[in-house]
Amino acid sequence: MRISDIIRRKGDGVVTIRSDATVLELLEILEKHRIGAVVVSDDGLTVTGIVSERDVVRHLHTDGVGVLDKTVAMIMTKDVQTCTPQDGIEDLARVMTEHRVRHIPVVVDGKVVGIVSIGDIVKGRIDELQTERDHLVGYIQQ
Repeated sequence: MRISDIIRRKGDGVVTIRSDATVLELLEILEKHRIGAVVVSDDGLTVTGIVSERDVVRHLHTDGVGVLDKTVAMIMTKDVQTCTPQDGIEDLARVMTEHRVRHIPVVVDGKVVGIVSIGDIVKGRIDELQTERDHLVGYIQQ
């Protein structure tokens, strides 16, 4: 299964935030969309960074509630792991595990076209296993 299969199933909508937005604005977006991470993009097309709930919690611990007034640029991850629609889900699962990330933007020609979470990868793998199981059961019953 490829990342394109996941994007086709879940959709290609990507929530972005500008790097000059405040962390408080970030929290509003996370809650509104019920998501755990947002792609940081000043032009709405290219990836400037990524910021997650985890980033907010880490900075809340070190900086206190003052972090809410800081900009997203101050807490975001700048070195973002990305993938393409042609990448396989097993390869992406390995990247997520090695880099300890839960969300990876999907990029084509420098532009973000989707985002994949670890939950999407797990669901995709479960779907693959179910299909294999169904084929085996069908083969045995013949």
